[in-house]
Amino acid sequence: MAETKKKSRRKSPGRKISGGLYKREKKKRKDTLGHAPRVVKLGVTKRKNLRVRGGNEKIVLLKSNEINLIDKKTKKATKVKIVTVTETPSNRFLARQNVLTKGAIIETEKGKARITNRPSQEGNVQGVLIE
Repeated sequence: MAETKKKSRRKSPGRKISGGLYKREKKKRKDTLGHAPRVVKLGVTKRKNLRVRGGNEKIVLLKSNEINLIDKKTKKATKVKIVTVTETPSNRFLARQNVLTKGAIIETEKGKARITNRPSQEGNVQGVLIE
């Protein structure tokens, strides 16, 4: 009985039928490499500049203790201090660690507010006042 070699379905980790290795099509570029997750914590405001694709710069927030708060009734925006994070719908453990994420309910000097932007991608925190 003749033995046959098993064909691999995946190209990258497997080998050819002849036993040779597959060569990678191209090297990974810097923009395709992953980054460590950025968590925005409650604290004195701290920002970082990142070089992104095309030589552009992205200002990233690492810590913040103030929010651009919009009041829907008066349609005015004010800068207010954040007291604490009360609830995070995506993950309840993030609220315990005072991590600012989109959709998080926070306690401010003017009352409760909901964060409407992604602070880890942008250089500020924006939110809407909740009655």
